Amino acid sequence: MTTDCPCGSGRSFAECCEPFITGAALPPTAEALMRSRYTAFATQALPYLHSTLDAQALADYEPEHAEDWSRNSEWLKLEIRSTEDGRETDSDGWVEFVAHFRYGDEERAHHESSYFVKTDGRWLYNNGNLGPRPRRVQKVGRNDPCTCGSGKKYKKCCGAAA
Repeated sequence: MTTDCPCGSGRSFAECCEPFITGAALPPTAEALMRSRYTAFATQALPYLHSTLDAQALADYEPEHAEDWSRNSEWLKLEIRSTEDGRETDSDGWVEFVAHFRYGDEERAHHESSYFVKTDGRWLYNNGNLGPRPRRVQKVGRNDPCTCGSGKKYKKCCGAAA
């Protein structure tokens, strides 16, 4: 009998996150690491959670809190909302997700945008923001090149109508 992976990929645990959690393979992308970290919470693979943190995240890591959350929750579903970068050839990336779980008698959702970095060929969790990732707005000066790529100054191109 095969068991579906808790991360919701639709693949079996043995084909999906288990090789990452046991150390038989490394997650190739930031999303794969995110999915395996969720699965580690769901399966109480606490050493894996610790081993997938970079130095910055380790400074804030509270193993007792992670253990309590992992052991006392029923992990219901992982929903990946979006990814930005984090591919095999990238050095960093973002994954926005919602982890649905039951803690005690209450269903809850943890919505986070996580930032991952690749260090020595290995994806690691660096930090996260609750909710969606803040959007970055690029300010364009009147004398800057136009963002449309025309080669004209912004004030003579798209900025002329503003």
